[in-house]
Amino acid sequence: MTTYLEAEANPIRNTGAIRIYGPEAFAGMRRACQLTARCLDALAEIVVPGVTTQTIDDFVAQFALDNDTVSATLNYRGYPKSVCTSINHVVCHGIPNDKPLKEGDIVNIDVTFVVDGWHGDSSRMYPVGKLKRAAERLCEVTYRSLLVGIEAVKPGGHIGDIGEAIQTYAESERCSVVRDFCGHGVGKLFHDAPNILHYGRRGEGPEMKPGMIFTIEPMINLGRPHVKILNDGWTAVTRDRTLSAQYEHSLGVTEEGCEVFTFSPGGLDTPGIDFQREPAATA
Repeated sequence: MTTYLEAEANPIRNTGAIRIYGPEAFAGMRRACQLTARCLDALAEIVVPGVTTQTIDDFVAQFALDNDTVSATLNYRGYPKSVCTSINHVVCHGIPNDKPLKEGDIVNIDVTFVVDGWHGDSSRMYPVGKLKRAAERLCEVTYRSLLVGIEAVKPGGHIGDIGEAIQTYAESERCSVVRDFCGHGVGKLFHDAPNILHYGRRGEGPEMKPGMIFTIEPMINLGRPHVKILNDGWTAVTRDRTLSAQYEHSLGVTEEGCEVFTFSPGGLDTPGIDFQREPAATA
């Protein structure tokens, strides 16, 4: 049985219950998420062939310092950096290092800033120079998977509606959905209930209610969905070494549908990706 609780009247810890937030929380999330989105916008000019992911991490760390905030990932459960940078067949949680990016790489950059206690969590794919069509198409499919998931968010619906919409679209494009990771509740906690699966069946899972806040962050593979974790304990890669991509937004459920907090203020939600084809029907 799903338990819901009023967020402001309960302790800030993950109890498994789903928090229902009020207008002040939505305002706090807007501030945190827009700072994150501004940082992701600024990174569009930095991601070029030859730059290292450590340089990207340094930029994000300095951006946080300049804006009197902190990165939620730094030292989170021992994670050593201010950002996650996941290249090509890395699914998520790639750790920045001194290896330069190459022409044709794709890299997901995942940033979470904490502003007045609120976590602004978002990620985007960035092309490194000119992409091969397969890589570009994967980014298209992944972003559109995120959008169809967002379209499924409305009060009275169920979390499974989101997963079914994403899975149906991604598989119609001959891609696969990673099962090992999911979206999550977010707010004063970095990771909270509920889990947002990116696959599933309509009508299953907790009911969506106004005031819920969570991320949707599908990870889509060109090959099979299976992943493995490298020896560093963080980096997840595709088992078949095929490309993987991810986009992420934080959003809140409203009376009419949802409000996406992390949309780019500069219209750069898909920086450098030239979408060429209309998505397949998801009905």
